Amino acid sequence: MYRKTTLANGLRIVSESIPYMSSISLGIFVGTGSRHETPAEQGVSHFIEHLMFKGTHKRSAKDIAETVDDVGGQLNAATDRENTCYYIKVLPEHLPLGMDILSDMLLNSKFADADVEKERQVVLEEISLYEDSPDELIHDLHMNSLWPGHALGRNILGTRQTIAAMDRQAILDYRTRHYMPDNLVIAAAGNLDHNQLVELCQTYWDGVQGRSPVFLDPTPTFVAARLMQEKDIEQLHICLGTPGVAHDSPEYYASHVLNTILGGGVSSRLFQSIREDRGLAYSVCSYPSSFRDTGLLTIYTGVSPENSREVIEITNSIIADIRLNGVRPEEMKRAKEQLKAGLMFSMESSASRMSRVGRAEISSREYLSPEKLAAKVEAVTLEQMFAMAQPLYRPESTCLTALGPVEAAGLAALA
Repeated sequence: MYRKTTLANGLRIVSESIPYMSSISLGIFVGTGSRHETPAEQGVSHFIEHLMFKGTHKRSAKDIAETVDDVGGQLNAATDRENTCYYIKVLPEHLPLGMDILSDMLLNSKFADADVEKERQVVLEEISLYEDSPDELIHDLHMNSLWPGHALGRNILGTRQTIAAMDRQAILDYRTRHYMPDNLVIAAAGNLDHNQLVELCQTYWDGVQGRSPVFLDPTPTFVAARLMQEKDIEQLHICLGTPGVAHDSPEYYASHVLNTILGGGVSSRLFQSIREDRGLAYSVCSYPSSFRDTGLLTIYTGVSPENSREVIEITNSIIADIRLNGVRPEEMKRAKEQLKAGLMFSMESSASRMSRVGRAEISSREYLSPEKLAAKVEAVTLEQMFAMAQPLYRPESTCLTALGPVEAAGLAALA
């Protein structure tokens, strides 16, 4: 059962009680991510996430790790473009300890000078690893190309320059602005009692005051850019992007059905045509990305340079066919079953359910039960599919990004 409570200081507490589960997943969501950073602050949200694990006024970094391991728990965090989440998974009897650890980290982390310098080197190493991973780098290059000059287009890790220049005070100032009760959501799912959860939250958070500044930024403008970046690697990595839908769009569920048909699984048109029928690529897929006020649909593939033009032509042909003829009833039925099954499978995990209720609340979206979500998917029509396909991947709404042996592929002329 889903429940929500808001404390006097604005902190929101959401939970989903699932008595038959043998675990509890607890998360603290912060309504800040790379989108909220200025160019000089790029990477600070992720930097703060790292520093939260380096020790508090009552626990060292080793103490935090050992305390979690002592009860067989799992502790982690993740920074996204619009939010950050710190989460722990424990047995039900250890929920009070889980709340104590997460609250201690968020309220009492020291951010000692030595830790800032040490973790700065860790983040710089992470950036190096990322730059050596073209199948990851391509996606950030792609978003930066189609949303130039906007924070949504910048990568989450930051750059060598911004991380190297970031001092402790700037990090603390950012945390003070954004880690306020009204900008936090505490979410939990599993074998729990909501009232007990609220009491635990009150113990640590009732006395915390302050408000985060209202964040207003313009919706990014999509640019039909062409970026061809030469890199000495074997494969050519390609992204084709087109405008998608925001979280709260009426077409949100239709967009996921259409994506599943296009490239969201092994029976999708892209996978079957490019990999199974012709063997032109190992990796080929499509995926939607939704944000507060905008979205993207991206097609990705990694191919040998000599196959790149053929893969692009096949992709364009598949898109043109969907625009002209729509999707087939059996394709839509299969896609709906895939999405509904994926949803139900995720319900078996307390971590997935905690993430779902927490992300809905931090994004100011309505919580929908699994049954209501499945009904939304089932309600998608062939007519919606046809209408959604019409503006996709037109010349004025297509961004092409390529990373790798561009010259050998003969794609430089497309730039």
